[in-house]
Amino acid sequence: MRCLVTGTAGFVGFHLARRLLDAGHQVTGIDGLTPYYDPKLKQARHAELARFGSFHPHICMLEEAGRLGAVYEQAAADVVLHLAAQAGVRYSLDNPRAYIDSNIVGSFNLLELCRRSPPRHLLIASTSSVYGDSTDFPLAETGPSDHPLSLYAASKKAVEAIAHSYAHVWDIPTTLFRFFTVYGPWGRPDMAHFKFAERILAGRPIDIYNHGQMERDFTYIDDLVEAIVRLSDLSPIRGGAKAAATDSSSRSAPYRIVNIGGGQPVKLLDFVEEIERATGRKAIRNYMDMQPADVVRTEASTDFLEALIDYRPTTPLSVGIAEFVRWYRGYYQV
Repeated sequence: MRCLVTGTAGFVGFHLARRLLDAGHQVTGIDGLTPYYDPKLKQARHAELARFGSFHPHICMLEEAGRLGAVYEQAAADVVLHLAAQAGVRYSLDNPRAYIDSNIVGSFNLLELCRRSPPRHLLIASTSSVYGDSTDFPLAETGPSDHPLSLYAASKKAVEAIAHSYAHVWDIPTTLFRFFTVYGPWGRPDMAHFKFAERILAGRPIDIYNHGQMERDFTYIDDLVEAIVRLSDLSPIRGGAKAAATDSSSRSAPYRIVNIGGGQPVKLLDFVEEIERATGRKAIRNYMDMQPADVVRTEASTDFLEALIDYRPTTPLSVGIAEFVRWYRGYYQV
């Protein structure tokens, strides 16, 4: 199978591309290698993928419509997996334009290409952040998501809506998946598990927001990739099949939204203690107030995911954190 994956130098895109390459698929990768965080880490991920002769990387920004179009045409992909985006809730307070350019304009450019030459299945990454401060737990795909608290979340919600219109008008089978706090080896340096491990191992204080009174539905990266791969084999149809009460399939388009999370929230302080166990060191804790645009709790409804692919993330936090710390020590030689 020929696959086009955007964001192959990013955390999730790298793992997904590697999984596809391991399975013998052809992967055309696109990444802009932006300096949002250390480009050397992104280059190292691409170097890992370059070990496969069936990996064809292109350094390109999604906003560059002409260059993106040339890569898309060359890839002639059966499946398009769109992971590239400007990530991060808090960074959207500092550099909002990056989210409009990358997430909205970039996604629009890709959708235009899919309109002209439709793949068998288009899969696009979204986020649990679109649920805002909803307390209707577990958060279901059919629940409210019209009040995002950050521009990051708003940009992702916009892409969900734009993708639906393209799926309806141009009959493009499209799946949006909403991530729930993904973690694991090769993670992003701005993510909590990365920052906590880095600072604990260096003997520096860690910032714990809302005085630790937070919960997250953590999802191990291998589980996330497994779910994406299974979903990629199952293209949506117009009207769906009402596989579950939370089935988000559109009545007017071959389109659906699927949560990918375990449905098992973990308290933030338990998360910190797990990193302490894995590193063998105690954290110096700096308790702080809640950050703007953040939420207190996330918890995924997994009913629709399980109905579609008979699977949900189950890797225990103790296993996933241990794997991350093992990778971190090896990569950074600490």
